[in-house]
Amino acid sequence: VGFRPFFPLACVAAVLSPVAWVGVRAGLWRGPVGLDALQWHAHEMFYGFGFAVVAGFLLTATKNWVKTRGHYGVTLQLLVAAWLLERVSLWFGGAWPPALRELTRFAFGVGLLLAIGWTLLRAKVTGPYRGNAVFLVALGAALAARALLLSHAHFAEGRELSLAFFRVLFVVMLERTLVQFMKATFNVEVWRVPVVDVGVKALAVALLAAPWLPPVVDDALRVTLALLFGLRLVAWRADLALRRLDLAVMYLGGWALCAELLLTTAGGAWVGALPLHVFTFGTMGLIIPAMLLRIARGHTGRPVRFDALDRAVLWVMLAAFVARLVAPQLAPAQYGAWLWVAAGLWALGFTVTGARITPLLLAPRVDGKEH
Repeated sequence: VGFRPFFPLACVAAVLSPVAWVGVRAGLWRGPVGLDALQWHAHEMFYGFGFAVVAGFLLTATKNWVKTRGHYGVTLQLLVAAWLLERVSLWFGGAWPPALRELTRFAFGVGLLLAIGWTLLRAKVTGPYRGNAVFLVALGAALAARALLLSHAHFAEGRELSLAFFRVLFVVMLERTLVQFMKATFNVEVWRVPVVDVGVKALAVALLAAPWLPPVVDDALRVTLALLFGLRLVAWRADLALRRLDLAVMYLGGWALCAELLLTTAGGAWVGALPLHVFTFGTMGLIIPAMLLRIARGHTGRPVRFDALDRAVLWVMLAAFVARLVAPQLAPAQYGAWLWVAAGLWALGFTVTGARITPLLLAPRVDGKEH
């Protein structure tokens, strides 16, 4: 099953990539061959770490949504190999023949899109998951975003489109999971209004065009999405969710998504690309470790419980958020030092997460089911 190889790989990427970037920035070692270090950093956090999480989540979730076996065996092994080869190519492949370089850098993304598309399109999708086509649209946008991100001339558009791609995924994922989590944890049915749910997803998808929208339209879409999504989280019994750290980080991550939208609209002279990192450290950094821990247990037949060490991981990720975003605004002269602190805390959080989930994912299910 897809989450078994890709979640540990995501943790490895999460540990190594930020430290590698901060070391390159500090001049401690050379950067990637033939690629700007900032481009490499943006690509590896979105499409090394982030795409590994996306692969593990979607390869597992889509098979459950459409009640099919899903990809395994050789297909899954080839996807893992393509992901690993992409990491090598991004760091060392600058001098490779152009055809080989492009093949190794795009095989995984194309393969993942084809794998997810095959799962969703070959099944008759009914019930609450009729909106699965949004993932195919988003993955297609991600392939375009990666190409732009690796282009010196279009890096800014690629970064914005990449952010919009992950925003779509988190908007849809939170909608589908929080409803279930609140029911299972507190036995409450959260407030649902179909027109709001559709509107939130439509706004997130529309922002895939953000790099090319007129500023007034872009701002209007961002503010509307932030208000709708943020207020819906409040209505989804945030008062209860904030009592449980494992659920609280999901809501905080959702509000970080809203904050990124509003900060981008507001502009301002922030230290260290603040809006972007509010999303990466706030939404991705808070939600993903909790999601990995939850899925690694639940999908291997184990009870989903967060013990003291799991909660400590989430506190470490909150500390990384403060070190990367709050501290540099208060003490900008120490920005380089704050980057090391944030990278170290982020790496610590994912080191512990990886150590917690990998033994579970390398072992059979404990409930006797096949996969």
